Amino acid sequence: MSPFDYVNQILQGKKNLIVDELTEKEYSPFLTNRSLSYHMDCLMFANEMNSRHFIDKKMQNDFLLNTIRSRKRPFAKWAKSEKSEDIECIQQVYNLSSSKAREVLRLLSKEQIQFLKQKIETGGLRK
Repeated sequence: MSPFDYVNQILQGKKNLIVDELTEKEYSPFLTNRSLSYHMDCLMFANEMNSRHFIDKKMQNDFLLNTIRSRKRPFAKWAKSEKSEDIECIQQVYNLSSSKAREVLRLLSKEQIQFLKQKIETGGLRK
């Protein structure tokens, strides 16, 4: 069972999927709360469960299942960080983390970035 099966039941189906220890172990409170946080009417409930992370998984699921109203909600795409060739190039040349590479990117000019790209270019038919 995927974590999104639990989220779909919380948002629409209202069927309790946690029936034994195995299904309780499969339940992921973090993924459930993150999925619910993309809906404005579920945000406060997800935040409550995040602040009470020590509660049993079954109790968290029961709370969300019984407090969130059942209705069709539009699919909310998860926010993801953007991939940048410039940042990847800086990471490779200077051996930095992505957050440090973003800081360095602000300091470099276009010509310097082009020079770094030429420096790591390996050639060949495929990149």
